[in-house]
Amino acid sequence: MADTDPAELERRIERTRAELAKTVDAIADRVSPKNVARRTVAKAETGARQFLVSVGDRVGDVVGVTPRPVKPGDEPQGLWAEEEPSLAPVLIGVGAV
Repeated sequence: MADTDPAELERRIERTRAELAKTVDAIADRVSPKNVARRTVAKAETGARQFLVSVGDRVGDVVGVTPRPVKPGDEPQGLWAEEEPSLAPVLIGVGAV
């Protein structure tokens, strides 16, 4: 029989136990409600941002205004300082409807 040395068998058993413990910890971490909720919120936020950017691009195309990226700390008064948006396309569209 191969590998019948008791000391070698004990080392292999301990190595297997350590690997199994790591696997169980990784699974427990992955399915913990806190981590699942955190991943779900992050995924929803990413989807919402992508949706808003897409809607902003489409509205900008229709209205004829280039969307400006806004950061949370930006001053809303200076947002259109360089180029004032024109409401004419919007009013024409509303009138046509």
